[in-house]
Amino acid sequence: MNSNNQIDTSTTLFWFRRDLRIEDNAGLYYSLKENDSVLPIFIFDTEILDKLEDKEDARVDFIHQSLKIIKDELEQMGSSLLILHGNPVTILGQLNPKSVYTNQDYEPYAKRRDEEVRNLLSKKGITFQTFKDQVIFEKTEVKKDDGTPYTVFTPYSKKWKANLSDSQTKIFPTKEYQHNFKKVTPFHFPELPEIGFQKSTILFPPRIIKTKLIEQYHEQRNFPAIEGTSRLSIHLRFGTVSIRSLVRLALKKNEAWLNELIWRDFYHMILWNFPKVEKEAFKSQYDKIQWRNDETEFTAWLEGKTGYPIVDAGMRELNTTGFMHNRVRMIVASFLTKHLLIDWRWGEAYFAKKLLDFDLAANNGGWQWAASSGCDAAPYFRVFNPYLQAEKFDPESNYVKKWVPEIGSSGYPKAIVDHSFARKRVLDVYKAALSGSEES
Repeated sequence: MNSNNQIDTSTTLFWFRRDLRIEDNAGLYYSLKENDSVLPIFIFDTEILDKLEDKEDARVDFIHQSLKIIKDELEQMGSSLLILHGNPVTILGQLNPKSVYTNQDYEPYAKRRDEEVRNLLSKKGITFQTFKDQVIFEKTEVKKDDGTPYTVFTPYSKKWKANLSDSQTKIFPTKEYQHNFKKVTPFHFPELPEIGFQKSTILFPPRIIKTKLIEQYHEQRNFPAIEGTSRLSIHLRFGTVSIRSLVRLALKKNEAWLNELIWRDFYHMILWNFPKVEKEAFKSQYDKIQWRNDETEFTAWLEGKTGYPIVDAGMRELNTTGFMHNRVRMIVASFLTKHLLIDWRWGEAYFAKKLLDFDLAANNGGWQWAASSGCDAAPYFRVFNPYLQAEKFDPESNYVKKWVPEIGSSGYPKAIVDHSFARKRVLDVYKAALSGSEES
């Protein structure tokens, strides 16, 4: 059956993207509530996929598995999921539905893509509707009293909490309108090789919300050797869980965990209002820093062979699992930018390749924080001491021993750079670039 025959001027398309679930999905809910023949689609976007060097990219595998879950659910309702592969602008430009509904994506590429789609469909009289789903507050919904965007987290978070009401965390009961899914026979479900990829060997964290862990989050979150974080970041990234459900839980269980969810909104707000951060320092004077960018040292860092055990453990965990504990992310990012004086964009790009939960807004925000170039960053004279960080957060070296079993042997490399020397060097370089004009 030609799937395009199922798309006529009476059909509304719901376009899944970063929202890979049926229940409590804002755009899907409104498409079903407002239209009586809704066909869900997903497009494997070649503009994104063609840039992925690793054809066993675990994130593509995760998306593929999540789509199978959605397709199975839809087929129990008598509908199906149409999966397409190509350039979304080209694909949607060839279709003639009644309307297209989707959830808002805030990244610069997505904004450009969606504007092209909107313009193309508009010329044919087809409406293109987007909804807020992956954040609680978007764009300029949380702003200063003078109407400008916040650039510091603490006052932003206070306003965020003050503005929060039940309406922002309400459930969208999609299944109340499931009778409006278009009745079709099941569509073909492409296997990964059909879109140019292979299954990954990486194991994904389960879609399980561990309430007890969240209750203890503020006590355990900084210790990488224990299971002290929710591991829900990949599910938030691809929308297999609802941010609204997590915020409702956080409000009841743990304010420290709530603050982490607010950081996520904050970085999406920054990326939307200051899109230059994708390629430039938020604080433009930090683009004057004379980075060393030593490729040999960069390779030692990414392979986990710097001679700094906590740094090496973090990089090996990332390379093996696609995950790195948040405290360790800060340590390894500080080490790359401050100890080795390597441009934060190099590290950001490597994380973008490797992290299961890679999210442009959060990844960029975290790297600019570590490099002190971001909107709400560590002051430039703060240089993490990896030895002290390890003593404080991995006191029995359980995390380090797991990932660096050869520590203490002749097979483990000597430190790539002396800490005291590196600290003095980075302070001198940053001072020279900033000319004392900013922090004191």
